[in-house]
Amino acid sequence: MADSDPPFGNFRFRVAFFENPLGTQAAGTKQSVADGAFSECTGLEATMEPKVVKEGGRNYGANQRSGPVSFATIVLRRGITRNLDLWSWFNRVAATGGTSFRMDVRIEHLGLDESLLRAWHLNRALAVKFKTADMNARGGEVALEELHLVHEGLSLEKS
Repeated sequence: MADSDPPFGNFRFRVAFFENPLGTQAAGTKQSVADGAFSECTGLEATMEPKVVKEGGRNYGANQRSGPVSFATIVLRRGITRNLDLWSWFNRVAATGGTSFRMDVRIEHLGLDESLLRAWHLNRALAVKFKTADMNARGGEVALEELHLVHEGLSLEKS
């Protein structure tokens, strides 16, 4: 990072959802079918489970090998959207057994000037929880409280 580069925070991001059930479209040809503005995104996490290989005659520690990678559930909180696309997606998945309709998700991390810093890609995401805010005339909560997503892969694209 050069000395003239301004620091950036983690508070500017946007989320787009792309229909790609077979994973066959090239990244440049995808068109967003749903989007939303959320105030919080958690779970951008990948964990590798190491495999320990003990070797006879090696008394100072075991060999460590890479193992399977698992991904955390992505939780999008306090969101707004202008349409019912995210609910329709969740409802479609729930009504058909939970595995039939996947989407690719792009979470864009933005700089203070709205420029793209990096983008996280979730492959074959599945909506597993949809929670709306409580109905309360005195409240000021947003309509979509939480959307939980599981996925089959996480990748990072730098600008």
